[in-house]
Amino acid sequence: MPYDTLSPAPAAHRVELDGRERLIVTGVDDVDRFDENEIVMSTSAGTLIVTGESLHLGKLSLDGGELHVDGHIDSLLYEDAGRSSGGFLSRLLGG
Repeated sequence: MPYDTLSPAPAAHRVELDGRERLIVTGVDDVDRFDENEIVMSTSAGTLIVTGESLHLGKLSLDGGELHVDGHIDSLLYEDAGRSSGGFLSRLLGG
């Protein structure tokens, strides 16, 4: 069996929200950008955008695919890679 066919399975994606103050996300591939009002991350289930106030990355482990966020969380929004219209960026850019 060739080695290139033995690629690891994608990490299981899970979102756990405790109140609106603490968020734990698993299956995180990369954090694209973050500031105190928005965190954009690539997950095994698509791009996840977290918005809120005073957002803080408490724990980030890309090796384990886990991210902890503290702060006041207002929304969680998924952007599908194959979606061509109506997404966050198209609305933002007026498309």
